[in-house]
Amino acid sequence: MTSLRQFILEETGQDLRHCRGCLACDVSADEMDIHLGSIVQLVLMNDDEVLTSRTLWSEPVLELARTACIKNLNLEKIILALRGEAVKRGA
Repeated sequence: MTSLRQFILEETGQDLRHCRGCLACDVSADEMDIHLGSIVQLVLMNDDEVLTSRTLWSEPVLELARTACIKNLNLEKIILALRGEAVKRGA
């Protein structure tokens, strides 16, 4: 099975290894159970827990993700890809 990092790279063209863990993306919304930076780190660690996160399904979080990364990672694309993978895996 492909790692989550490789899946995101193939699906979105976003290489999460460019994340420097600066936490500038750690915006807050009521619907979040994990922060955006934690989503990136869970993907890098290939932790399937990310696929069960409420954060993935929050529209306010998706809107915040559009401009959250100062390293120009497209977090919106990443969240949408993870949503699709969660549905595919039945998470």
